Amino acid sequence: MPFYRPDQLARTRRVIGLMSGTSADSIDAAAVEITGEGDEIHAELAAFIDIPHDVPFKTAIFRSFGADSTSEFLTALNTALGERFADAAIAVRDKAGWPKDSIDAVGSHGQTAWHQPDPVDIAGLKVAGTLQLGNPAVIAERVKAPVVSDFRSRDVAVGGQGAPLVPLIDWLLYRSPSRSRSLVNIGGIANLTYLPKGCQLDQMIAFDTGPGNMAIDAATRLSTDPPEPFDRDGKRAASGNVNLPLLEELLAHPFLAQQPPKSTGREVFGEHWTRKLIDVYHGPLNDLIATLTALTAESIVRAHRDFLPGLPDEMILSGGGSRNGTLVRMIQQRAGVEARTAGEMGWNSDAKEAVAFAILADRTMQGLPGNAPSATGAERGVILGSVTLA
Repeated sequence: MPFYRPDQLARTRRVIGLMSGTSADSIDAAAVEITGEGDEIHAELAAFIDIPHDVPFKTAIFRSFGADSTSEFLTALNTALGERFADAAIAVRDKAGWPKDSIDAVGSHGQTAWHQPDPVDIAGLKVAGTLQLGNPAVIAERVKAPVVSDFRSRDVAVGGQGAPLVPLIDWLLYRSPSRSRSLVNIGGIANLTYLPKGCQLDQMIAFDTGPGNMAIDAATRLSTDPPEPFDRDGKRAASGNVNLPLLEELLAHPFLAQQPPKSTGREVFGEHWTRKLIDVYHGPLNDLIATLTALTAESIVRAHRDFLPGLPDEMILSGGGSRNGTLVRMIQQRAGVEARTAGEMGWNSDAKEAVAFAILADRTMQGLPGNAPSATGAERGVILGSVTLA
């Protein structure tokens, strides 16, 4: 059942996408103009902003990942994140120059507190689940527009990993009749979408490849005083030497050999994983950063060779990692195919995931499935998310 009125489907729709990733650095907000219906749409970015979290708020988010978090704290953080997401939506709406009453929908991914796609035992029940924070009722009230949220849960409910969800958008926007492509998004976790030339939806392959920026950021932050939030421009990695024995040890992680569909997150490659590595590694910091950067690069390239029917004609890199020049060079040196950043192709690399959740919200409002079972492992395509009406 569509939530849109017929007149909305007949015109350009104004949809805002909101995203806060596994790195929890900031909120990305994209104002997107969408025309068309079903699988034949055109999306144009009207405005994009990135609003960094201040240190106290980021610390609060990271507390939600830990064992010392409480129900009281999660409840308050859920509302506080709703307010922050609402502020971001209003800011990008104003930057786009859209009137206050012109928003057709908001798609809010939320902030992942925990992602558990593999079942665990709860009082004798084997259950999987995923939890994203950022109260949609607050966003709907502040923005005065319908909000689609909690996208991942429905996919998990039909046996999927709940991730990755962006590949459907990759297929809608970037499939080519003449060239095969892999779209590699390097956020906290790295993921790829493979689109053979003339790709049909069921031919697409997509999965998480392993750590993206997450371990690099954590090692940099935990080992510098005052803490540096990340390896800016890959300068530390560029000045260090890759520890090859350590790299091979890290590449033996079982997730990297796991067959797709698969997804991962902070629960596997988060700060606890990096702390254990720091505790046993006693070499120069920049060598460790270089090795973790090589881990991301090598795991991405090995994923192409191990799990795809063949190397693509071109590899397109996006996300925060595409701004790390050392990481990009390492991928290019290992790939053996043309590897370019989305920015080099005229696409807004930073906006990709926020745009994706705007389009996913638009599909939900049309009453259309938003997952790709070939990517998530779900039993079938389903309409994603919960809709909170304004």
